Amino acid sequence: MSGGGSDFMQVIQEIVPAGKLVTKGEVVAEFDTQYQTTRLDDQRSDMEQSARGLKALEVQLEVSRSQNRFALQQAQAVVDKAKLDLKTTPVLSQIQAERLKLQLEEAEAQLKQLKAEEPLRRASEVAEWRQAQIQFATTQTELKRAEENVQKMRMKAPMNGMAVIQKTRAGSEFRQIQQGDQLFPGQLFMQIVDPSSMLVAAAVNQADSDLIRIGAKAHLKFDAYPGMELPGRVISVGAVPRSGGMRGDYMKEIPVYLKIEKMDSRVIPDLSVSADVVISSEADGVNVPLESVFWEQGSPAKPFVYVRTATGFERRPIELGLTNNIKARVLRGLKAGEPVALEPPPAKSAPNRTASNPSTGSGV
Repeated sequence: MSGGGSDFMQVIQEIVPAGKLVTKGEVVAEFDTQYQTTRLDDQRSDMEQSARGLKALEVQLEVSRSQNRFALQQAQAVVDKAKLDLKTTPVLSQIQAERLKLQLEEAEAQLKQLKAEEPLRRASEVAEWRQAQIQFATTQTELKRAEENVQKMRMKAPMNGMAVIQKTRAGSEFRQIQQGDQLFPGQLFMQIVDPSSMLVAAAVNQADSDLIRIGAKAHLKFDAYPGMELPGRVISVGAVPRSGGMRGDYMKEIPVYLKIEKMDSRVIPDLSVSADVVISSEADGVNVPLESVFWEQGSPAKPFVYVRTATGFERRPIELGLTNNIKARVLRGLKAGEPVALEPPPAKSAPNRTASNPSTGSGV
């Protein structure tokens, strides 16, 4: 493709601004129609030439049929004349009679040959006519496609929504596609999204992918709006892993799509989002930091915590529920608001660090 443009690469002449709300049927982008118009003119020329060729072939076949009919009639007339001449043999010499017999045999052979060739000639004419019709239909299809391609240079919104302009490489950086850019065949340059129903395109480490289930609830947090949290739900889990971006190929991720179940007017496309997917939950108990849980020696090992009281730290056995890599759910043995030690306290002295006011969330 070196040395100039191609009719399969299109230049954007007009494009709506990024973030504009558009309606179904509204023109959102227009491309340069020069190449497609040239192809349309070529197809029209081919169409006219094919139509003339079809008409000429029709006339040619009709002339050929007339000539074949005339040849058969002429051969039949020769046979009939030879038969009449043969009836005069009683008054002719033997040589003349033999000559008339030979003429009759020759005329009958010629007529027989013409009749035998007639089906083959007709089949040949039918095939030639069919081929011309197929060629004509092909040019009609190509012309219709060329006309549609010209119309497609004016792209319209398929639904009501917001225009999201994609990015392209410009030199050493990426920027949004704009007027005057030349696009490659099949290049995505715009999306029309429904702001009232949006998805989060996320990824989960391959080690945790087995825990994700379709329909699982999620808590979505947006980097652009600290403190805003929206509910979500897993609607799709990829079947094939992909490389983890700039990390090595050994670090694989599974694509996951989540639907935002409660929209906020501040949410717009292309925001960065983190999602906490709820694997399981427990309604009872309190949350404590995982490092505040200790284990007695023995079989089975029993968990306990150090609870700060007015006279020091008290060692208290607990019953654990769900845990993850940072928190644990205590079902029995601890009340909300009781401070626990993050490390074993020294004998008869206060601990260096405590975790006060444990969370009372619904689960981890």
